[in-house]
Amino acid sequence: KQWYQRRVAITAGIDHEAEEKETEILAKADEEFNIEKGRLVEQEKQKIRAFYEKKEKNAELQKKIQLSNQQNQARLKLLKQREDHLDNVMVEATNKLRVISNDTAKYEMMLQGLITQGLCQLLEPKVLIKCRQNDIKLVNKVLAKSKEQYVALSKLDVEMKVDDRDFLPQDIAGGVELSSRQGKLKVVNTLEVRLEQIVNQKVPEVRSKLYGHNPNRRFFD
Repeated sequence: KQWYQRRVAITAGIDHEAEEKETEILAKADEEFNIEKGRLVEQEKQKIRAFYEKKEKNAELQKKIQLSNQQNQARLKLLKQREDHLDNVMVEATNKLRVISNDTAKYEMMLQGLITQGLCQLLEPKVLIKCRQNDIKLVNKVLAKSKEQYVALSKLDVEMKVDDRDFLPQDIAGGVELSSRQGKLKVVNTLEVRLEQIVNQKVPEVRSKLYGHNPNRRFFD
């Protein structure tokens, strides 16, 4: 009987210890489960936050790109309007240029100056001058004065001939073309070319007068 009681006591102790161990294992498992669950939940939360942060950044980036595109389009539109305005100024200047030759006295002085300038650029002893067919008389008329001016400026003599076979187009505003050495050297001094040269030199100044100074412009035409 004593042995039986002792066996029961030992068995009860073992069962109690097993229950405690089971309880400990279950508690530890619950703790680990809760820790893992919390980690997974936080990981998912971070993924969701990252997703919406990325989505928000993309939306902000798209907004900036759209705004930049709108600003660029507005800038291009303004530049186009400015260039159109300058083109209109050029057209108006060209139209005025075409009637200059109607004023014979003024056009005669202009031809004389254009010939003298061309001679000073060539600095050649023999020069052929080409003009519009209806300008031949005027060109021949101013040759002596142009030569006189050229000689005074360059201290060089020159022999000039007006081409009476090949002419400049009749639809240009006027002016002359000078050549030497069988056309190897040439100076085009038509009114259109002179206007173009002046415009290229004056475009920055015209832009400033029309639209004001641009502080971002570092180079000029």
